[in-house]
Amino acid sequence: MDKTRIAVVSTDGTNVNDHFGKAQRFLIYDCNDKMAFVEERPTETYSVGDPKHSFDPERFGRVSALLKDCARIYVTQIGKVPASKLKELGIEPVVYEGPIVDI
Repeated sequence: MDKTRIAVVSTDGTNVNDHFGKAQRFLIYDCNDKMAFVEERPTETYSVGDPKHSFDPERFGRVSALLKDCARIYVTQIGKVPASKLKELGIEPVVYEGPIVDI
């Protein structure tokens, strides 16, 4: 049985409902036949609040290090550069908004 670990960006613990750059935590789940909650990983936000901010490799590195064991991350939005950088790390960003249980 192949175990897949995913990360979810959620402010309420029930729904995927936030942007990657605004995430203050990642909810981590193992997915086999069903999803099993593993842990919450607090993070600094990647976004600094300026929509025109340039890519910050140091800040991104600290945030993405929390996801290194995940195959996918579920977010409502993600910028093109962070999405590309996550893919380079082998993490597939999935744009989704809705209940975590429906993943």
